[in-house]
Amino acid sequence: MRIAVIADSRKPSHLSPLVTDLVEAFEVLGHDAAVIDPDAQGMRLDHLSLRADLYVLKSGTEAALSLAGALDHLGARVLNPYAAAAACRDKVVQTAMLAGADVPLPDSWLTTDPGEMADELVGGPLIVKDPRGSRGRGLHVVRQPHQLRALERDRPWLVMRYHAPVGDDLKLYRIGHEVFGVRRRFPARTLAEKRGVPAAVDPDLREVVMRCGEPFGIDLYGVDVIHSDGRPWVVDMSSFPGFKGVPDAAMRIADHAVRWIHGPIPPVAVHGRKPPRRHAPERTLRAVQGSS
Repeated sequence: MRIAVIADSRKPSHLSPLVTDLVEAFEVLGHDAAVIDPDAQGMRLDHLSLRADLYVLKSGTEAALSLAGALDHLGARVLNPYAAAAACRDKVVQTAMLAGADVPLPDSWLTTDPGEMADELVGGPLIVKDPRGSRGRGLHVVRQPHQLRALERDRPWLVMRYHAPVGDDLKLYRIGHEVFGVRRRFPARTLAEKRGVPAAVDPDLREVVMRCGEPFGIDLYGVDVIHSDGRPWVVDMSSFPGFKGVPDAAMRIADHAVRWIHGPIPPVAVHGRKPPRRHAPERTLRAVQGSS
């Protein structure tokens, strides 16, 4: 089987360690694997065709998401599916979908004028997020009205009730039927802090994690949870995180991906889309340098 991992390879610092490990894991399992990167080299869209049996969407860039959408249109098998990845990438869409799955979320609003949220500060601080932000970028904890008025208007913001976390953040990762917990400082600065320490996942919390995947129709993702006011709150979700701190993460994901593609085509729950069409892949899978 030919597998393409869509990843950001422009600089060594951009390439997730998981990507290298994934390529090796797929090869150990007897498959041909390579990295493709639409940010590193242009691709002719009018010549775009399927050169892999499976595309693994690891990169978080806009170009990578667009490429996944174009491949999805051609009938590619993309993990995670384009519609689910796109919905997760937009924190407004993500939050609304999680709320519909009865996931414990802070009170949340969409606004293009943060100043209009000033009355909500009576109930406590707010956290204002760029819907496309990640790793703490575009995130503001607001306690005073003037802080809201200082934020840019006429663009979307996700506003959430801020619950001060007790202890370190809890990263929860799902790979198929398995759920792993990792406690990590925020923001994590050193490699050791990014790896965190293993954390037990009790049955109630495991059920919360499983529910997070239902509206997106996926079973491979990460969920950020904080504990505050004596209860857990889901504050973010990623359709393909780095899985740092998960033992043998690359091999677990590679094995899951192979099982996923060999099983029946799963229904895509997002927006009621139908499962993608099957297309016979071409014989060769090009790496980054030959992907155009």
